[in-house]
Amino acid sequence: MKKKEISCIRNFLNTLNLKQIDKILDEELSKATQEKTPPSTFLYRLLASEVETVIQRRIERRISEAKLPKRKLLADFDFAFQTGVDKAQIMELATLSFVQRKQSLILAGSSGTGKSHIAQALMLIACQNCYRCRYTTAADMLNELIASLADQTLEQKLKKFIYPTVLLIDEVGFDRLEQESARHAALFFKVIDGRYGKNSTIMTTNIDFKQLGEYLGDPVITTSIVDRMVHHAIIISIEGPSYRMFESKKINE
Repeated sequence: MKKKEISCIRNFLNTLNLKQIDKILDEELSKATQEKTPPSTFLYRLLASEVETVIQRRIERRISEAKLPKRKLLADFDFAFQTGVDKAQIMELATLSFVQRKQSLILAGSSGTGKSHIAQALMLIACQNCYRCRYTTAADMLNELIASLADQTLEQKLKKFIYPTVLLIDEVGFDRLEQESARHAALFFKVIDGRYGKNSTIMTTNIDFKQLGEYLGDPVITTSIVDRMVHHAIIISIEGPSYRMFESKKINE
């Protein structure tokens, strides 16, 4: 290939913003010449590299938008220690078929049993499959919605939690929110009702649903929330020891 042609090709790649092809062009041209690669194979390799780069950028953008605090992996979860977790069931969830069915997932259990690890790992997988995701703790979500009432941005803020394909509401029950405002139940309901039957919600909690009314400060509205949360939802109750306590004991032995 002549230098003038290569120069023109680079201009085309720059115009089309095909940065990865531009980056590997010389190497692939050299390889194609040495191996006498068919034009279709040469073109396939260039386009495949570009597509892979685009997908990786998209995944990174999805992870960034999700606001995940950590990139938890199911491979790092100690199923041998936490025997209260059915590994086969969790690996089935990792196929994200429940997301395709728009089902919700509730992980309940005592602190330290691995609920958040599993939930965050599943959300990371969803990001890697280019689903729009959002992570929040229950307290952060409700405090943000309460604050939006003051500047009249509630509808705008609600979209952040209603529209993602997967919403992870972590740590439901860790703060006694009804002591701050009885409006939390109504706001929680708006989020759950807005997502009901449309998108998947993952929730982790350390309280029984019977206590949710006390947690949110309004037993009447809470009944409607629970109805929507559990309808067609996958509910996993993890009964087992705290992994954090286990690690702490090992360190202090």
